[in-house]
Amino acid sequence: MHKGRPRAPAVSETDMDSYRDPAIRITLLPRDTNPQGTIFGGHILSYIDIAGAVEAHRRTGIERFVTVAMREVTFHEPVYVGDLVSFYATTERVGTTSITVRVVVEAERYGGTSERIKVTEAEVIYVAVDANRRKMRIKKELIKDAEGIEQHETS
Repeated sequence: MHKGRPRAPAVSETDMDSYRDPAIRITLLPRDTNPQGTIFGGHILSYIDIAGAVEAHRRTGIERFVTVAMREVTFHEPVYVGDLVSFYATTERVGTTSITVRVVVEAERYGGTSERIKVTEAEVIYVAVDANRRKMRIKKELIKDAEGIEQHETS
């Protein structure tokens, strides 16, 4: 643990049971910091958006999605230079043209402890679009592992 940093609660194995395969994993660098010396939240938001889109593509096989909303973004703990940051994404709901993905971000603190800490989480909503950038239907029969995912016909 780095000097002067408050100790955050570690993420238990049960918290992350459904988040085994990260959509993205990256080590953040000094160029990503804000004036306070922690990783700029905008960088984390950008990676959340990408991780959610990776999940939407994996789940549906659809090539193009556009982000329409990022809700309930919660920054639990800061991210520091050198942390290994993983972005885990799961599909929450699928509508007629939209998909809602929950992204949980955890960090392994730099310095040899390998402690995993939940640092951020968000819900992101995407709309499937065709090559002309028009909304397109998400075919329910093509959704991979659809058990346990809410399905709506109105969005």
